[in-house]
Amino acid sequence: MKALVIHGKRDLRIESITTPVPADGQVRLRIAYVGICGSDLHYYNEGANGEFVIQEPLIPGHEVSAIVDLDPSGMHVSGTPVTVHPACFGKPQSGLESLPHLWPGGSYLGSASTLPHTQGGMSQYVVVDAEMVRRLPEGLSVRRAALAEPLAVALHGITVAGGVTGKDVLVSGSGPIGLLSIAAALSQGAREVVATDVLARPLQRARRLGASHTLQANIEKIPTDAFDVVLECSGVPSAINTSFRAVRPAGIVSQVGMVANELTGINLAPMLSKEAQVRGSFRFNDEIDDAVHLLAEKTEIESIITHEFPAEKIIKALEVARDSAASGKVIVSMWYDE
Repeated sequence: MKALVIHGKRDLRIESITTPVPADGQVRLRIAYVGICGSDLHYYNEGANGEFVIQEPLIPGHEVSAIVDLDPSGMHVSGTPVTVHPACFGKPQSGLESLPHLWPGGSYLGSASTLPHTQGGMSQYVVVDAEMVRRLPEGLSVRRAALAEPLAVALHGITVAGGVTGKDVLVSGSGPIGLLSIAAALSQGAREVVATDVLARPLQRARRLGASHTLQANIEKIPTDAFDVVLECSGVPSAINTSFRAVRPAGIVSQVGMVANELTGINLAPMLSKEAQVRGSFRFNDEIDDAVHLLAEKTEIESIITHEFPAEKIIKALEVARDSAASGKVIVSMWYDE
């Protein structure tokens, strides 16, 4: 089979590798689409994603949709359209029984966090544990289903915040996760959703998704003490500081965007004086099930996909995905029609 393989910084090759064979409890999937995530961009452009450095060839990609190719158990019929929960959870921990995504020793598709690396979905076929497979409901296309994983990230940020029903919400950063957070917050009954970004075109996308108001963060002043919940999706220190000012007294900032593992200029004083809370949000638990149903109901969420490239154009796809002014979510078709 063919696969997209990263060997190091800006070294990605289309290779022929052995088609995997599922063992007991596993399912082989024919990959349809894979969304490009920030981690994929880091692996390609830097040879590492934070502290996770590529030490051996890595197939990236964890935002996948697929068709069941072979299930030895017969549980999933060949041809069934699916998406995948990309995590295998680690060792259960006392006090974290309901939070398996925080257990140590887990793995994630397309990640160099483990050695051997956990190979991802940018290939014709992939084998996953059967429990990772999620069947698509009627009316949900495999194209739109490629958004299930990042939408689950957005939904988990709302879970961490304690919900948004009837609340005024600020979404900080209108990249793909920010846009999906807008859609998720509106679907969960937020009274108002305001979006920010430093660029104008992401804010246009935010308005199309239903944001009631948008603010270009480097030009317009963000209201102070105005929001019950802030979903901070950029991971940029200056935006995080703005979020601390924007949240109301006793409000919640859910830090959805990944931040660099280094000392940064974060000012906690506004949080302390307001008794507001900042809560970390890491990947997700089981919110992918809600994401699948939401994608089936809200077909307009597919508008977040601004570009689709064939696998042979992966370098161009990565370049476009890196330009947030030009693109929202970029997806790659993995030889799906061959």
